[in-house]
Amino acid sequence: MSCVLVVGYDPKALPGTDAEAVIAALDAESARFRERGIDAGVALVTFDAATEEALVASLSERAWDVVVIGGGIRKTEQLVPLFERIVNLVRRHAPQADLAFNSGVGDSVEAAERWLPA
Repeated sequence: MSCVLVVGYDPKALPGTDAEAVIAALDAESARFRERGIDAGVALVTFDAATEEALVASLSERAWDVVVIGGGIRKTEQLVPLFERIVNLVRRHAPQADLAFNSGVGDSVEAAERWLPA
């Protein structure tokens, strides 16, 4: 079974965000992964000192085949340093994993499948 880790920004840490709606979308995407026989985990990060330790723990949890980095992290100019940190942590702690990028919560499965064997 393929293993995918989805890394996204914690919606509870974003003012003005409907965190419940984003979490519901993440849950729906997790269900889509299961339907396709893909074991998926989610790591929600924030832009603070605890992020690195939490992400390293998630990355070290198992041998991920693909790590999907969410569009909210990549597309937000203020989060570019966080995006760089995440990419480098993936390179160090999950070097076997391919990187994939979604455009939003709802296409994480498709992003991962681009890098999973058919």
